[in-house]
Amino acid sequence: MGQIGAIEKISQYYQNQRFGDNMTFIVGDNCIRCKHTDCVEVCPVDCFYEGPNFLVIHPDECIDCALCEPECPVDAIYAEDELPEDQQGFLALNAELAEAWPNITEKKDALPDAEQWTDKKQKLQLLER
Repeated sequence: MGQIGAIEKISQYYQNQRFGDNMTFIVGDNCIRCKHTDCVEVCPVDCFYEGPNFLVIHPDECIDCALCEPECPVDAIYAEDELPEDQQGFLALNAELAEAWPNITEKKDALPDAEQWTDKKQKLQLLER
């Protein structure tokens, strides 16, 4: 999506805010113990928040531009309406942790052992708050 597409999405977001129709993206299980930050770099509204081994998206700040989703090398980002059944709890978790963790606006290195966690499933018990 180019700059014009992003501007259109931002405009749509503000219209949705007025009429209560906004959606969000959610960071799911695959991010735990990987924490790639490629997504952070493309976010036009800086709605990512950083914990020790996981990122979250603040649902009230996300403008549904979809720029972050294809940037995630481990496919950990989902549109709210495409969130898999086994990831449903991550919607509330993203909202909760975004209120507690600091905002991140620049790309950083992934965690040192990220590669060995890439294809692991059911990592919620490994989440560090």
